Amino acid sequence: MSATTELGRALHAWRDRTTPAEVGLPGDGGRRAPGLRREELALLAGLSVDYLVRLEQGRSTHPSPQVLAALARALRLATAEREHLFVLAGQPVPGPGQVSAHVPAGVQRVLDRLAGTPLSVYDAAWNLITWNPLWAALFGDPPAPRGFARNAVWWSFVEPPAGYPQAVSRGEGDRAAFVSDLRAASARYPQDAGPAALIDELRYRSGDFAALWDSGAVGVHAPLTKTVRHADIGELTLDCDILAALGTDLRIMVFSVAEGSGTAERLRLLEVIGARTLTDQDPALPARRT
Repeated sequence: MSATTELGRALHAWRDRTTPAEVGLPGDGGRRAPGLRREELALLAGLSVDYLVRLEQGRSTHPSPQVLAALARALRLATAEREHLFVLAGQPVPGPGQVSAHVPAGVQRVLDRLAGTPLSVYDAAWNLITWNPLWAALFGDPPAPRGFARNAVWWSFVEPPAGYPQAVSRGEGDRAAFVSDLRAASARYPQDAGPAALIDELRYRSGDFAALWDSGAVGVHAPLTKTVRHADIGELTLDCDILAALGTDLRIMVFSVAEGSGTAERLRLLEVIGARTLTDQDPALPARRT
């Protein structure tokens, strides 16, 4: 049996054992099997259903480390299973010298319990790792994972994705905090070419980033208030906080609102709309986090 066939069999088995409730998805009574449907796993991993089918059938070879990390998170794989996934795909198992995109199972369970709060998770270099359905319903799907299109520092200094929230009040301390984080990531992971490449491109594309980098600026992330203008439910004002998970390099960006506010009501409406969209999604359509 070929490695690609073994990979497909493993993915299928892990998908079959994972229930919608375990990953924070709505269930329904019409399932023939308790596991995730292909479109649900594709949605959670940010992949197309067609690509997932090709992986499971052994018709797609050598998935990227980013794809493997996304599948491991979506399937809630244990550390040993995650390493086995990389081996089956013919990719080096991520080592301690690389920026980690791994979300520990305990952290993931906490995130799953925050389904009513828009949130996104980033690695040490501020690359977007994962996000919940309400985040996507609020801000739209993130850009395709090309170049630095899913990097929050890139969004801040070069090109924010359409629909991404704007800060009501943003000081240089917030941008300086991004610079400080990248400086720390490049020093902590000198064997990983990713942070260095990002820094070089930011220095080239953004005069503001270059000035902060060259000045040795230091900053910390402070709570911010941001506004989002949503096409269907209007304007929302949200508090934005950056949380850390001890023992990891993860940054968790959480958007919250005051109970009883107009924004809280609109956010609850958006949660219902998003859940209904997911339930009604045509399995033949590309996966979409909404």
